[in-house]
Formats: sequence, C-alpha cells, structure tokens
Amino acid sequence: MTQTTRATATRAGAKEWIGLAVLALPTLLLALDITVLHLGVPRLSEDLRPTSMQLLWIIDIYGFMIAGFLVTMGSLGDRIGRRRLLLIGAAAFGAASAAAAFSTTPEMLIASRAVMGIAGATLMPSTLALISSMFRDPHQRGLAIGIWATMFSAGIALGPIVGGALLEHFWWGSVFLLGLPVMLLLLVTAPLLLPEYRDRAAGLPDLLSVGLIIVAMLTLTFGIKETAVHGIGPLAAASAGVGLILGILFVRRQNRLSDPLLDLRLFANPAVRAGLIALLISTLAIGGIYLFLTQHLQLVAGHPPLVTGVLLLPGAAALIIASVVAPILARRIRPVLIVAVALAVSAVGFVILARASVDEDTVLVLIGFAVAYAGIGPVTALATELVVGSAPPERAGSASALSETSTEIGVSLGIAVMGSVGVAIYRAGIPRGTDAEGTVAAHESASETLATALQVSDGLPPTQGDALRALATDAFAAGFEASAWLGAALLVAASAVTLTALRRTRAE
Repeated sequence: MTQTTRATATRAGAKEWIGLAVLALPTLLLALDITVLHLGVPRLSEDLRPTSMQLLWIIDIYGFMIAGFLVTMGSLGDRIGRRRLLLIGAAAFGAASAAAAFSTTPEMLIASRAVMGIAGATLMPSTLALISSMFRDPHQRGLAIGIWATMFSAGIALGPIVGGALLEHFWWGSVFLLGLPVMLLLLVTAPLLLPEYRDRAAGLPDLLSVGLIIVAMLTLTFGIKETAVHGIGPLAAASAGVGLILGILFVRRQNRLSDPLLDLRLFANPAVRAGLIALLISTLAIGGIYLFLTQHLQLVAGHPPLVTGVLLLPGAAALIIASVVAPILARRIRPVLIVAVALAVSAVGFVILARASVDEDTVLVLIGFAVAYAGIGPVTALATELVVGSAPPERAGSASALSETSTEIGVSLGIAVMGSVGVAIYRAGIPRGTDAEGTVAAHESASETLATALQVSDGLPPTQGDALRALATDAFAAGFEASAWLGAALLVAASAVTLTALRRTRAE
C-alpha cells in the first residue's frame, strides 16, 4: 500500500462528518445548561430563597459531579463501549433535567443537579473519544475538535437567548427542559451514525479510585465554600485537608495499579501537561466571572433575561469566531504562541471588567466580556487537540476525560473560588444592623445574596430601602471587581507558564 493510499484510508468520509453533527448535540446542550442557569439565578433566588451557600452549590454541584466522575466515565467508556455509555448518559440526563425543572426546594434542586452532573460525565468524554476514533487523520481531527469546541461556543451563545426567551414567559425551571428534545434526538440518531469502540483488553474500573477522586473533590470544594461564608475555621480546614490527603492517596494508588483509573503516563507528554494547565486556568477565570456578569446585567443594570441574553451575544460571537479561526491559524503559527497570546488577550478583558464593575458601566462590561471570551476560544480548541491528539487510540477516552476534567474543574473552581471571594466581600459590605426599627433583620437577610437584598429593600420604607439598595449594589461591585482582578492575574500567569512549558514542543 502506498503512502497516498494509506493516507486516504485514514481520512474520514461523509458518515463520520454526519456523525460529528450528532456528537455536537450533547456538547451544545451542556453549554446551554451552563449559561441558562446563570440567567435564572435571580428568579430562582426569589422563588426557592436559597442561602448564599445553597446558591453556590446549586450552580456548582453540577460541574463538580461532572469533574468527579469524568475520569471514571472516560475509563468506563473505553471498557464497555463509548457509544453505549453515551446513550446511557443521554437517557439519565434527560430524566434528571425534568426533576430539576420541577424542584420545589433548594435541596431538591441541588440533588437533581448532582444527578445531571453524573449523567453529563458520561456524555462529555464519550463525544471527544468518539471524535478521536472517527478522525484518525491529524488535520481532520484538529478541524473536528475545532468544530466541537465551536459548538460548545454556540451553546454558550444560544443559551442566553433561548434561556432569556423562556424566562420571559415561563418559570425558571423551564430552562432545564431544553435537555429533553436534545437527548431524545441523540438517542434516536446515535445508533445509526456513530461507531462503537471499546478496549477489550481493559479490566473493570477500580472502585476505590472512583471513591477517592469524588470525595476528594467534594470535600476540598466544601472547605473553600465554608471559608468564604464563615471564615477560616476548624470545619473548613478539616474539609480542605481531607480533600488534599485523599487526592494524594488517589495519585499514589494510580501509580501502583496495573490498569489504573487514570493513566498518569499521559502527563509525561509536555503537550498534555501544558494543554491541561491552559484549559484549567482559562475556564477557572471565565467560569468564575460569568456569575457576576449575569447578575450585574439583570440586578444592577436592570435588564430582563431576554435583553441580557441579547447583550451577551456579541461576546459569544467573538468566542465562536476565535474558536473557528484558531485551528486554521495553527497550520501556520505554532499553537503555543496562539494559546499564550489568547490567554493574555483574555486577561486584558478581565482588566476591563474590573474597571467597568466599579463604574457600573454596562457598555464597558460588555466590551470586557467580549475581549475575555475572544481569548478563551483558541485556548479551548487548541489545548483540547493537544491533549486528545497526543493519546493512543485505546486511551482516547481517558485523555478526553482528562481534558474535560480540567475544563470542568476549572469552571467549578472558578465559581467556588472567585464566587466565594465575591460573596465574602459582598457580605462584608452589608452592615449587620442599625438603630432603625426592623432594619437589623432586613440587613441580616440582605447579606445572603444581591437578589435577596433588592427584594428586602422593596419592603422597607423608601429612605431605608434606598440606603440598603445602594449598600448592596456597592458591595456587589466590590466583589465583582476583586474577582475580575483575580481572574486577570491567573490568566497572565497561565500565559507565561504555558509558553514556557510548550516552547520545546514541536507543532504538528
């Protein structure tokens, strides 16, 4: 067989490209779910009245359950079949979405979101691993992953519009029902268009490793949240310490197992390490700031959900364009340079957001958001290809899980760390009481969230209500500013680290 014939044999045909369109469905949905929930936070807060801790868990538990189970599900997909796992996850995700939509208490919504996270963990590595199996040609695989990243960006773009339209006419739970038709379509088309792949030589997943990584992540996150709400105390320190210890035990166990849940040999590749760092930091920054951005536009600027979605559209368009252009540029420019510059560009956007939050300048906020998002697009597309493209076919599921784990940990840590910093600063800016009758209880309640503060201020006498409203918005702006500066610093550091780590890696 000649070299030309071999190259032709490895190139994907029409069936594979149609299959890619099918794989875009869960990717699109998962992105939609992230953005529509943020828009629903104000109304959700008014209806269920969650505490600040519960609100962070409602938003965060989904991503952390995904991150906790991704490695397990990526490895499981390699063993039982990636398409089979994709279909199981689609059915479970649809059922959990319906439960979330009709939740009547914060606890019920947190539990539903947790199940959605576990189901989502089956979808994400399966899509990327199947792309790796379907597209063996490096250039085609790079383009396919770029399209996959673009669909994620499209979901982010459509989320505010679709979610805003639903919130204009229906209750906050309607945003979760978007998953039902998407999952149904996936269940019908996937068996017809997607190939099955599994590693027949692999054994069963190590259950102790599964438990270690899940508990390690949840306890560490609880420690971070507890510190933000109640300060550094015995419970927060113990929880974070347990998480770190369990994480170390997980790594040590993987080194001893002949068939580990997470193959640490993948980290020996500098491209994999650098790609994971870039994904982790970029998603940490953008995931943390998005919560502040949507609340600013709705609660501070006073825009309804649909208008908020429209205002966010230019930023999402910048993300889509950057995601499409990046793989094309990577054929002429070293990916390391594109990723490093993109991280720096995103940092500039965060600096603009920090300045705009203080001035409550909505136009400048949207400009900063667009610049920050434009930098994230190339990172997502190119860093994902670096990680997935560097793994052998039988480890594609594990490599995809690593990529998605880094992304989900980043988003969730961003919400946990930056969100907790913002909550702590916000709570510090709300006085615990005055001499005015009824104001002590009102301020105690207002210190939970900005949405609660604005709702409480409406029930106070005009003078006291205006004073509380001003205190709450100023405190929120201070938290927004601090989180934006933190994100900018992390992105600058990631740009420098990524450039250093990849400078000796050959671009292909």
